[in-house]
Amino acid sequence: MTLQELTQKLGLQSAASSISLDREVTGGYASDLLSDVIANSQKSNVWVTLQTHVNIVAVASLKELAGIVIVNGRKPESKAIEKARQEDVPILLTNLEAFEIVGRLYQIGIGGNRNRGSGTAATR
Repeated sequence: MTLQELTQKLGLQSAASSISLDREVTGGYASDLLSDVIANSQKSNVWVTLQTHVNIVAVASLKELAGIVIVNGRKPESKAIEKARQEDVPILLTNLEAFEIVGRLYQIGIGGNRNRGSGTAATR
C-alpha cells in the first residue's frame, strides 16, 4: 500500500504537500523515543509519533522510512517541515491518538515488524 492510499483511507493530512506520497509502506512502527526508532524500525515503515521537532526527519531519513504520522492534532515545527522538504520525508498529520491510529493502520493491513511472515495482516 502506498502512503497516498493510506492517507486517503485514514483521512490523514500532509504537512508538506509538495512531497510525493507514492512510497510503498511495508509495515509500521510506533514510538516517541528516537533511539528506539533507530534501533527497531525498518526501511519503508510508517512511523507513528507525537514528536514534532526537526530530529524526527533525520531519523526517518536515516532509516529510509516511508513517512511519519504525527498524532494528537500536533503540528510539526517549521524547521521540521523545511527539513522534510529538503530530505523528501513525508509528514502526515492526524487528530487521533497513537493507540487509535495504530489500530486503524493494522485494520487496513499495515502490521508491525515482528508479524512479518506469520500470515498476519502485515503479510497480506
